[in-house]
Amino acid sequence: MRDVPIVTRPHVENFIRWSADKPEVVVLSADLTNSCEVGKWRDTYPERFFSMGMAEQNMLGFAGGLAREGFEPWLHTFAVFLYRRPLDQLQMSIAYPNLRVRLVGFLPGITTPGGVTHQAIDDIAVMRAIPNMTILETGDATEVESVLDVAHAIDGPVYIRMLRGEVPRLFPEDEPFALDRARVLSLAGETIDAPTEVLILTSGILTEEALRAVPALRKAGVAVTHLHISTLKPFTDPTVSRALAATTGAVITMENHVVTGGLGSAVAETMAEAGTTAPLHRIGLKDTYAHGASQAHLLREYDLDAFSLIRATEAALERDLGIDATALAPVRIAATHSSAKVEAL
Repeated sequence: MRDVPIVTRPHVENFIRWSADKPEVVVLSADLTNSCEVGKWRDTYPERFFSMGMAEQNMLGFAGGLAREGFEPWLHTFAVFLYRRPLDQLQMSIAYPNLRVRLVGFLPGITTPGGVTHQAIDDIAVMRAIPNMTILETGDATEVESVLDVAHAIDGPVYIRMLRGEVPRLFPEDEPFALDRARVLSLAGETIDAPTEVLILTSGILTEEALRAVPALRKAGVAVTHLHISTLKPFTDPTVSRALAATTGAVITMENHVVTGGLGSAVAETMAEAGTTAPLHRIGLKDTYAHGASQAHLLREYDLDAFSLIRATEAALERDLGIDATALAPVRIAATHSSAKVEAL
């Protein structure tokens, strides 16, 4: 894995520039303005900013009203506060009337040391069950910057799993986020249809973990195809279907979420409907809540890190690949406290 450049707060200035010629775009915050990187946006466009206080149910209802009047509300708060407490308002005031509301959810999964109250580990499962909802997940700085255009173009509600603070740039700046299109990061053959021993599908922060492991797998002789998934709903990309059809050994998914209802479930549904016979191994939280700790610790503790992918591949192929942790690319430690984060949560 090559050295990965780190971009500090990619959302802050980019969102300000992007909003300049879009007067219909307004921002709603629930007492987490700076923590969700829109403090400078508020100062730049004060007449388009609404501080709703710690009242998320009211915020979602208010957003629905703004959308009915022709505005495009962008709600910025922690992911857990967009779907847990205000679920009824989310469904009845936004999703049912299919309104153009953008739900920007920060701290998805275990990207926070805040523990169970702040970790959105089941958000994709809940959101996938809501009609009219589009679900997008950013995996690096390029996607943080380019997801804005994708969400803006959708005629209906959109939920975004957003990254903040110090974000790696894994993908080229000239290869922006594309709706319902997987990124092909590694191919077993010359095309997506070439026979693949192991197909790895990853999303969000776990793509970076997989990139640490895939070179070691290839060096050990495993024919690997690796896809990065940034659209969780809809989930109809033919690239995914073609890669699944070409898989001769096993399919492995990695997600910053419980294994139920997220990427692993979306892949399982696709495989079942297509009659794909390869075994599926899902890496994610296994029917558990996570405790509060650093991201690096939690990835190891809950078997979500790069070496967990090595172990899962060995189990799927039923052979020892002779890979130890020293063969992996070094881990990038995300600072819990840094100049890019206003608070640890």
